Amino acid sequence: MVILLPLGYLLIKAFSVRPSEIIGLLFRQRNFDLLSNTLILAMAVVCCSTLIATPMAWLTSSSDLKFKTIFTLAGVLPLAVPAYVTAYALLSLTGFQGQQTLGIDLPSLSGFSGSLIALTFYTFPYLFLNLRSAMLGLNPTLLDSARSLGCSQWSATWHVTFPQLIPAFFSGGLLVFLHVIGDFGVVSLMRYETFSYAIFSQYMAAYDRTYAAWLALILIALTVLLLILEFNFIKYKYYHQTGKTQTRPPNLTPLGKWKWLAYSFLVGILFLSVVIPTFIVLFWSGRGFSALSFISLVEVILQSASVSVLTATLSTILALLFTYTSVRYPSVSFRTFERLSYIGYAMPPLAFGLAWIFLSLYALPIIYQTFCLLILAYMLHFLAESTGPIRSAILQIPIHLEEAARSLGRSPFAAFWHTVFPLLRNSMVVSFTFIFLAVMKELPITIMLSPIGFDTLALRLWSYAEEAMFVEAAPYAMVLVIVSLFFVAIVFFKEVESA
Repeated sequence: MVILLPLGYLLIKAFSVRPSEIIGLLFRQRNFDLLSNTLILAMAVVCCSTLIATPMAWLTSSSDLKFKTIFTLAGVLPLAVPAYVTAYALLSLTGFQGQQTLGIDLPSLSGFSGSLIALTFYTFPYLFLNLRSAMLGLNPTLLDSARSLGCSQWSATWHVTFPQLIPAFFSGGLLVFLHVIGDFGVVSLMRYETFSYAIFSQYMAAYDRTYAAWLALILIALTVLLLILEFNFIKYKYYHQTGKTQTRPPNLTPLGKWKWLAYSFLVGILFLSVVIPTFIVLFWSGRGFSALSFISLVEVILQSASVSVLTATLSTILALLFTYTSVRYPSVSFRTFERLSYIGYAMPPLAFGLAWIFLSLYALPIIYQTFCLLILAYMLHFLAESTGPIRSAILQIPIHLEEAARSLGRSPFAAFWHTVFPLLRNSMVVSFTFIFLAVMKELPITIMLSPIGFDTLALRLWSYAEEAMFVEAAPYAMVLVIVSLFFVAIVFFKEVESA
């Protein structure tokens, strides 16, 4: 229920004016322009992500391509390069800045085009992972049956395989769409006005924060509408097979003369999404370190690491308690709490941060601009992300292990500690890593709620890049990318080992 409190105070702030003023706030022409900009960008990113993720998922799951593990990792690594780092790299490489500093005469990539490129290369792994998992789970005998009935390869794929991938397309596409409409870092650097950018500008201007509250509510309403549409589309459709069918390993499609084109495509995506942004960051870092105070960098790293470790630790413990209780003692109330935990994750970060500002100012001013508020907001925003791995692990542990320990005289806690907890360690490490990385990269909530004088790598990078101080921003971007790449690679190979 704590998650709903900031939303309540956001509503109170929004309805604190006369009804006639509310109508004027809702039907401003600017709102329709913001809605158009936001939806066009989100749909364009989903389309571009689909064009990248679909062939990549097929090549790494259903073709005779070699080095599939390496190329699967290549499809995951872009998540380690925050979208605002890619935006920073694009801005520093193109236009006037690239021409003056690097001698490269490239057209400026800002506004819609720059936002589209940066967000596409960051978000396509969400769709790639969903599609690849779905393709690996396909039953090849269904395709064989369609072929035996006279269907061509294309017809069988369209009528048998594609319908089974629809849930993966929708779930992955929804993740991409929600990320884009909630993004602030990229659109603020690219100067492309979406709802998130407008909320921040309106709040920082401080002359009409009621309008900022309404913008946040419109963005939240858009998010809820998307979730409802996706749920209703999938709800009454069934994609599983009925009856018992003998399965076998899938036939891998030989690529033949197209193999080198496939390798070129995969390597090209890796270079565009990871290698080139990282190289640009390293290039600018070579210049930035000469003008940087090493002590200042270390201080920012320590502040980022401390808040990330603390939040990840508390979130993992909370997720363990919450998930274990809901799985072992299921009830309506626990199922309700579980669904509520996804509200904080689904809410756009800037709207979520603004809601917490209004809550703290009106109800608990003592926690305004404190670490307590910042960490609480982090935890509630990323709680759903931390429960996933732990919940999956608990569901795989037979309950009779604890029952056997209890029958031998162990207390409930001792039975849990000696039988269940050792089997949860890997999943808890994964959950901790997810939250650690998420907090390290988080920008909107940090901007809105961080105490005065508190800096993180993401905040310092954004502050410098916002002022086109690319040399000064580079060392912070470099550390952020290196840390992210390291932890993403660790999690990936742990998943490969456990598979």
